[in-house]
Amino acid sequence: MSTSSPVPAPPSTGSRSQPASWLGWLGAAWGVFGVCLLLASAVWRLSPIAWEALSGPLSAGQVIFGAVWVLFMAYSEGYKGFQRAFSPRVVVRADWLARNPRPWLVALAPAFCMGLVHATRKRRTVSWVLLVVIVGLVVAVKQLPSPWRGLIDAGVVVGLSWGIAATLAVLFRAWRGALPDIPPDVPPS
Repeated sequence: MSTSSPVPAPPSTGSRSQPASWLGWLGAAWGVFGVCLLLASAVWRLSPIAWEALSGPLSAGQVIFGAVWVLFMAYSEGYKGFQRAFSPRVVVRADWLARNPRPWLVALAPAFCMGLVHATRKRRTVSWVLLVVIVGLVVAVKQLPSPWRGLIDAGVVVGLSWGIAATLAVLFRAWRGALPDIPPDVPPS
């Protein structure tokens, strides 16, 4: 009588059946919370500028612009950008890192989770292009006069805050066994 044992997945696949090591868990935690800290630091820096604009005298047009902009950013950046795309990918990549830790990836875990390093060519290209565009927009918005800069920043604060909440929500769902069903977009090993 022969017994057959299941064939284990090769280590490079990053399958969920692989156990996570302490180094992997450290990398995953640093990755997700590092991304959240990066977003929170932007919220911290932009909130006073947004608050100053919102508490000053505004024309009717500025109030309408501000309200429409905040709603637009909540939907486009918060819901579509973070909740539907960025946050699930950050958590899936963190899960992959937990099961496939490499010291250099653990050290660069936030950049790894954002798809800036050790990603497929397409993921890396999309991530770097987005980063460059965002930096360009930040530089451009800083040149705007008050209250316009503050009104723009108010929408950004809403979107980034949504992003932090979405990332943590996806993380907590993953801890309960509901990891998003998207590929981690890592190169084949």
